[in-house]
Amino acid sequence: MERSFWLQRWASGRIGFHNSEVNSLLQRHHEAVLAGRGRVLVPLCGKSLDLWWLRDQGHEVVGVELAETAVRAFFEEAGVEPRVRSEGALTAWSTEGLTLLQGDFFDLTGRFDAVWDRAALVALPPPLRVRYAQHLRSRVDGTGLLVTFDYPQAERDGPPFAVLDDEVRSLFPGARPLETQEITEAINQRGWGLSHIEERVYALDLSQ
Repeated sequence: MERSFWLQRWASGRIGFHNSEVNSLLQRHHEAVLAGRGRVLVPLCGKSLDLWWLRDQGHEVVGVELAETAVRAFFEEAGVEPRVRSEGALTAWSTEGLTLLQGDFFDLTGRFDAVWDRAALVALPPPLRVRYAQHLRSRVDGTGLLVTFDYPQAERDGPPFAVLDDEVRSLFPGARPLETQEITEAINQRGWGLSHIEERVYALDLSQ
């Protein structure tokens, strides 16, 4: 989506995509896929509580978020005063063990040991997903967890978009599905009006 779309969503408080709890799929599959990985990247992170949880597991956590509103809210809601500095084209907001890089994901540099993607790939339209996957693979040399949605695409335009299994395997060769769960009732509480939706988590091998 255009940068202005997401900035407007945050500015107007239309953030139904934000989860008020730590993601259960992350908690269930962290040990098998991410444990022991030092530096974990969380792209398009918003103000996700997953960031604090990952830090508490002993990781050095780096989130990337376009909207300054989200970054400010993340630290304010935790009662944390971050250190702020420029880091290339991005602005780094940091506290012990955790940094949020505010700016465009495609300006991200540096190397990472793992990635947790709950809301990035599914937020992007098809043309951007290829570019996203290429940039992610250039930054991460290790493992990852990826969450996708599968639903009748005629019923909703997105975002979040449906990303089907064939596309995941094309973008991330060697991607391995770990779990699929039906979430129709829960997701329709947000007004999506879908007849059927599945949430799927994959293990990624980005060392290839």
